[in-house]
Amino acid sequence: MNVTEAQLLSLTASFIWPLIRIGAMFIAAPLFSMNGVPARVRLLLSVALTLVIMPLLPPLPALEMFSFQGFKVAAWQVLIGLSSGFIIQMVFAAVVFGGQGIAYSMGLGFASMVDPQNGQQVPVVSQLYVITGTLIFLSLDGHLLLIKMLLDSFATLPIADTGLESSDLWAIVAWSSRIFAGGLLLALPVIASLLLVNISFGVATRAAPQLNIFSVGFPVTLFLGLILIWITLPNVLDQFEGILVEAYELLEQVLRL
Repeated sequence: MNVTEAQLLSLTASFIWPLIRIGAMFIAAPLFSMNGVPARVRLLLSVALTLVIMPLLPPLPALEMFSFQGFKVAAWQVLIGLSSGFIIQMVFAAVVFGGQGIAYSMGLGFASMVDPQNGQQVPVVSQLYVITGTLIFLSLDGHLLLIKMLLDSFATLPIADTGLESSDLWAIVAWSSRIFAGGLLLALPVIASLLLVNISFGVATRAAPQLNIFSVGFPVTLFLGLILIWITLPNVLDQFEGILVEAYELLEQVLRL
């Protein structure tokens, strides 16, 4: 059996280029990018999906893998994979932003712990929302839908020395405003209610200056904040699902599905 160098390089490229796109998605996607998920697990998942998708790929470009055009193809695969995971990651960033606004309003801004999603210190309220949102993400099979959309993108965005257009990148940049708008919508009911409580304490302080507002206001604000989180949690989860649906619609637009 004679195998030429060109055939060997072509077979290697048909494995490496899809692996780069799939591996880049696992690096940026929620849940898979957690520090608690070992790199070996992400690598094994990437290799397994690549082996499954290889026979179904459209014809690859006749380019040398170790050439400028070959490296350009690899760069486009990295960008497509990272963009796919980053779009869904922004949904969880909006949840963290909303939880931070609530925590600072109720006096829990310094109560922080490590977020398993990004390895940074975030308030415990944000952790509550992130964990709950992750469970919803899993229950809706969001991770499986993300993988399916990426695998389908090999038909709509085949492996070539071209990839996403500038309009797609600008659409992702423009949609990043949803991190702040969505986070504000998540936190607005609790923030507005606690603002009224703080105004009431301000009026009480003016009426009775001898009242130690710090010893009374902090536990009341904290207690009311916890009650408001419990009451508004179903609405917060509905908002999270809405933002998640918008993110998948953007991903569908970017990947031309």
